[in-house]
Amino acid sequence: MTSAPPSKASAAPTAQRPDPKIAMGWLHTAKFLTTAPELKHLPRVDVPEIAFVGRSNAGKSTCINTLTQQHRLAFASKTPGRTQSINLFSLGKQGVTDAVLADLPGYGYAAVPKEAKYRWQQVMGNYLQTRDNLQAVVLLCDPRLGLTELDEILLDVIRPRVEEGLKFLVLLTKSDKLNKTEAAKALSIVRLQAGGGDVKLFSSLKRQGVEEVAQHLWDWAHPAGNAPKVATEPSA
Repeated sequence: MTSAPPSKASAAPTAQRPDPKIAMGWLHTAKFLTTAPELKHLPRVDVPEIAFVGRSNAGKSTCINTLTQQHRLAFASKTPGRTQSINLFSLGKQGVTDAVLADLPGYGYAAVPKEAKYRWQQVMGNYLQTRDNLQAVVLLCDPRLGLTELDEILLDVIRPRVEEGLKFLVLLTKSDKLNKTEAAKALSIVRLQAGGGDVKLFSSLKRQGVEEVAQHLWDWAHPAGNAPKVATEPSA
């Protein structure tokens, strides 16, 4: 007796994630686009934008440079908290931008004057609430500190947009400074604090989580069924 033919469901191929090398190669195309001290100075772009945010000294610049495989794409100021501008970086092969990374200044540094802190809080709040093409937010924090009050305020600001589909990821940077027990505890605590966002360990030094995060960025910028733009030859 012959066996029944497999059903369409069982015969369907299993979807596979692209090779992480594709995502890493894409991130390596990052180029400086512009800097803006206020929201009104940011250019309007019609491609997905992914914002990197976090407290001063959370390792944000190092994280961006590691992901893009460039040493000085994102510049860390010698005086933390002094840089008060949004820096944009374009991404895309063949000279066609298909996504933008936004590097927001670090917050919470004690030496910054109150006036500057207040102004920047307003700029960042407005950006996170109103930037139309904002697709995702990557929040970086030191796992030895966990999410601070300022981090939780930021999550409260974006929560309405998260409910509407905004993606967000919490990266526990400098994870190489933790042993396995400490790392597991930090992950558990921050997952509870994040209230639904994805949380991952990240180490630029040991390259922990680098390819996985790169894949997240690629997926956010290229949703299923929405192929990246490619350069086309001009018609004759």
